[in-house]
Amino acid sequence: MRKAWLLALLLTTGACERQSATPADKAPMPFVQTAVAATRISGDAAPGSGQERAEDAGRALLGQAAPAVVAHTIDGQTVDLAKLYGRKPVYLKFWATWCVPCRQQMPAFEKDYETLGDKMTVIAVNTGFNDTEARVRAYREQFGLRMPIVIDDGALASALNLRVTPQHVVIGRDGRVLYVGHLEDERLHQAFDAALRERGADIAGRKAAADPVFAVGDRPHDLSATTMDGQAVSLDGPDHGGRLRALVFFSPWCESYLAKSRPAASEDCRRMRETVNGLAAQDQVRWLGVSSGLWANADDLQEYRKSTGTKIPLTLDASGRLFRAFGVRDVPTVVLIDQQGRIVAKLGPNHRDLAARIHAEEKTS
Repeated sequence: MRKAWLLALLLTTGACERQSATPADKAPMPFVQTAVAATRISGDAAPGSGQERAEDAGRALLGQAAPAVVAHTIDGQTVDLAKLYGRKPVYLKFWATWCVPCRQQMPAFEKDYETLGDKMTVIAVNTGFNDTEARVRAYREQFGLRMPIVIDDGALASALNLRVTPQHVVIGRDGRVLYVGHLEDERLHQAFDAALRERGADIAGRKAAADPVFAVGDRPHDLSATTMDGQAVSLDGPDHGGRLRALVFFSPWCESYLAKSRPAASEDCRRMRETVNGLAAQDQVRWLGVSSGLWANADDLQEYRKSTGTKIPLTLDASGRLFRAFGVRDVPTVVLIDQQGRIVAKLGPNHRDLAARIHAEEKTS
């Protein structure tokens, strides 16, 4: 199956040995040449691989102003990316504690941090997806990481089209995105070389979108989705059929990929899927499965639906907008919206009686 092939790929690609970087030409390089260099850095990637997914996601970003995001490290330091642009290159590495290739790349990442020294700002950006600060701190201790660590709230992931872990983003001294990739290889180190030889420039970072986040009691607005079958679904306002709406936030790989590294999380995903499939057969609730776009594309979602026998409509939240709008950072999570369009519950992975909660909400609505 394609999913099994993909998971095997995740286990092998991250373990690839880092190749030595091509020696850098020390001559300054204006932006036009840098953009061409960024195109050359992106080589041929295996179809469906993490490298291909990262390159596809980053293609529209190359040469564009990087986001002006203010982030905070787990040690309380403030990192204002906009103040770095024009002065120093920036290397952001997205990662997660449950990610196998991230774990395999960590020794090289720490070495890169030591080698780059004060020539480049290096930041480890934990995705904040199915992770906690306690896990991040334990991970830092285990690997002896010394670079600043930020736990993303979704702003950086959205602005930089996060699709895989790890995902490398190299921002040139001129404040423009120079490279997006997945592997710890020669291409990444070519990007370091290109970024370091750029001239500085006064560039204002791109302002990151500040979409509203809706909580229990709120009435979400300006939200919609398109299912895999092409149906448009409105997620705000009253339900015209007078039914409760249930949004099931999930990842297609949760049950299989996390079975060994996070068995409890894998079990939560399996239990929620089976519960939802059973309840959906009663046809009393308007269901929508919302898949994370992290390590998932339309083909993955189609395979998930086929292999699990999932009957509810599914949508791929590739940009992460719906996850951010409802403040979802863990899967599985179910958001219930009543007949009038008000959020009445947000049920996380540890919730055990979805049927009872739905029945209670139906009685009170």
